[in-house]
Amino acid sequence: MSAVTIREATAADAAAVLTLNNASTPHVNALSDEECAWLVAHAAYYRVAEEAGGIAGFVLCLPAGTDYWSDNYKWFAARYADYLYLDRVIVAPHARRAGVGRALYNDLHRTVQGRWPRVTLEVNLRPPNPTSVTFHERMGYIAVGTREYDDGAKAVHMFTREL
Repeated sequence: MSAVTIREATAADAAAVLTLNNASTPHVNALSDEECAWLVAHAAYYRVAEEAGGIAGFVLCLPAGTDYWSDNYKWFAARYADYLYLDRVIVAPHARRAGVGRALYNDLHRTVQGRWPRVTLEVNLRPPNPTSVTFHERMGYIAVGTREYDDGAKAVHMFTREL
């Protein structure tokens, strides 16, 4: 894989980000153009990992106090007054296990240090995503709960990392 640069996302990245997001279900939910635009408009942190061939990954985070439809976000809102919610992080299949995710997280932690006391996120328990659980634990995140979806078909581990 070629060298990766972490940079602020721009409007020119929208199509690549949405395509990457929607190709990553069930680990993240698919988004419409309108939902993606809403997330981008409300993001406190939105960066991409760029390589010579295009976008290799991205991270999008929302601050506490956002009127967001996600029940996972609301779970954290009920427990923490101040946090940065990592709504989605996606690394392109060809770039996985090549340091892109670690580079995105290192940039996130360095950039938001001192602005928020913690970063929160969830990882699928059902359907299982053990690779992501292990990655987040190695990045210093600790499990603080589990949330079962109403239909019983899905459950997530809730994680936080104090900054």
